[in-house]
Amino acid sequence: MSFEPNPTYAAPDNWRAYSGVLSRRIFAFVIDYLFVLLLCIPAAVIVFFLGILTLGLGFMLYPALFFIVALLYFGLTLGGASQGSPGMRAMGLAMTRVDGRRMDFLTAMVHTVLFWVINSVLTPLVLLAGLFIERSRLVHDLLLGTVVVRRS
Repeated sequence: MSFEPNPTYAAPDNWRAYSGVLSRRIFAFVIDYLFVLLLCIPAAVIVFFLGILTLGLGFMLYPALFFIVALLYFGLTLGGASQGSPGMRAMGLAMTRVDGRRMDFLTAMVHTVLFWVINSVLTPLVLLAGLFIERSRLVHDLLLGTVVVRRS
């Protein structure tokens, strides 16, 4: 089976697709994490009842609840048909892969984990890197071969 890139999902070469992406990404981040926090409320209720059903074992999910909700949120939205989370769509952004393949669930989850790991170590440098790297890409975008573009 040979792989042929799909030009529909490939990163555009036009510089206008990348103008203002960093500032829009920051606002999309805030919107998305507000959604994640709101989704943690019903997830906490589900974990509560799961904890009762499992005689207390389910309560051990509480420390990891935010991470589980966030991974599912970004995996399903970035890896979905729109190729962007609700915050990214509100800011007019989409995530594509440089090689032309669609974002999938696993790549979206790895993108999120890399974002957390790199930000925990190099917090101020992550956004500064976007000012100097072509296409306003961040470090975790480079590692995964993704790019965030403006929707037309």
